[in-house]
Amino acid sequence: MRPNNYQGALQQQIGSGFNAASTASDVIRGIDLKGKIIIVTGGNAGIGLETAKTLANAGATVIVPARDIEKAKINLGSIENVELEPMDIMNPASIDAFAEKFLSSGRPLHLLINNAGIMWVPLRRDNRGIESQLATNYLGQFHLTAKLFPALKKANGARVVNVSSLGHQMAPFNFEDPNFLHRDYETLQAYGQSKTASNLFSLELDNRAKAFNVRAYSLHPGSIAGTELAREASLELFQKMGFLDSQGNMLPEVAARLKTIPQGAATTVWCATNAALDNIGGVYCEDADIAPLASEQSIGTSGVEPYSLDKPNAKALWDLSEKMTGIKFQIP
Repeated sequence: MRPNNYQGALQQQIGSGFNAASTASDVIRGIDLKGKIIIVTGGNAGIGLETAKTLANAGATVIVPARDIEKAKINLGSIENVELEPMDIMNPASIDAFAEKFLSSGRPLHLLINNAGIMWVPLRRDNRGIESQLATNYLGQFHLTAKLFPALKKANGARVVNVSSLGHQMAPFNFEDPNFLHRDYETLQAYGQSKTASNLFSLELDNRAKAFNVRAYSLHPGSIAGTELAREASLELFQKMGFLDSQGNMLPEVAARLKTIPQGAATTVWCATNAALDNIGGVYCEDADIAPLASEQSIGTSGVEPYSLDKPNAKALWDLSEKMTGIKFQIP
């Protein structure tokens, strides 16, 4: 029986040779992706853009579904091997349309990188009444992966990479009230549970799909300077999180931990392409290696919380996700 990562059984560093300073270019060096078909959500900005460019420059055909095609053209139009398609990750009909068009092409899908995400937003809901961070950061991943699974299986050696976050440490998944219908909305709690959900999904997907040579991973890219993720965050929120002082200046110890965008994309690219993971899946990664389990001493700094690798939680979330999306994600 192939090993799985329930309860963090495989969560230990493997000595990848990379570290927090490694860039996407470092981890892709020497890897040829010619003939590979890759989808990168959120691939028109930030670390998603860096990811898409890195993979395309290594020879892959990279498809970037984007809500704003014109913006995507500006950022990606000059890159060879990149295809742009319309898709809004918060709109289920839009996900269906994108997936159906891709499946109709008959192409295999070697890599699905679920990178799109939001953070620090006020309470919003999609047209199903689902809280926006849960809808974008997790249920969109579940929905798109479910719809594209026939193409992933067709590749006979595919990976699904879900960009999660150290922010999963902010909250376990709240099965009683995931949509904040009966509790006060707290944006960081909503973000945390959405990223915990992404970890649980990666764990369960890997266990169910590995028999079809589809492996899954989640990861923390790092705290990145220069992305659009904080565009709606208030000064008070950054101060509450301990990032800024009372005058609004970034604390030196925070600035020292920030990664550049090329460094922020490194763990995604490593999870997507490195041969060291050929026989390991369902793990949470950071700094281009498998992350250790979080300890009481490292909360808020590194590692993965055991509650986001819990077998009963992973199976319960899969069932709840099918109910919330109305999609039966059946893996034979």
